[in-house]
Amino acid sequence: MRIIRAADCRTMPWKNGGGTTTEIAVSPEGASLADFDWRISMAHVGADGPFSSFPGIDRTLSVLTGSGITLAFGDGERIKLDRASAPCPFAADRAVEGLLVDGPIDDLNVMSRRGRWRHRVKRLSGAGSLSAAEGLLVLVARRGDWLVNGTALPAGDSGVLDAPGRVELAVSGGQAELFAIWLTSI
Repeated sequence: MRIIRAADCRTMPWKNGGGTTTEIAVSPEGASLADFDWRISMAHVGADGPFSSFPGIDRTLSVLTGSGITLAFGDGERIKLDRASAPCPFAADRAVEGLLVDGPIDDLNVMSRRGRWRHRVKRLSGAGSLSAAEGLLVLVARRGDWLVNGTALPAGDSGVLDAPGRVELAVSGGQAELFAIWLTSI
């Protein structure tokens, strides 16, 4: 497992200039917002506003901190997300505005280039096992210190496993939260 230390992650401005995001991982390494195959990042959202459009990209959003956000899509659909919500997938080229429920939030954002990669995101709160027969499994440890197949993954850090097969997860400490992200090339 390759460990990505939170302290080594790069912070950059949003595509629409309305804030910043902290990039956890991107492929190919060093890719820009215009040419990535997939990207995993966290953002602080401090005000209501439109999401940047990413043509040809699929996106999954998860609320990490705060009271939540309502996604108000241009076609009238509205989805309210909070810390208890399942990760929410949607097309990143779909017009959407984020409306904060009650103050700022932090979110986890996973994006993949449609037709080349696909992704799936799951929020976990305790020990268990996962499987990934092909592609990559990226684990983002939010709370608790995790053991991944016996290797330490401290809170705040992330781990990348290439076609790992079966993965055993254990956690120490009270509250625990980890996001599992499966990335598969098409």
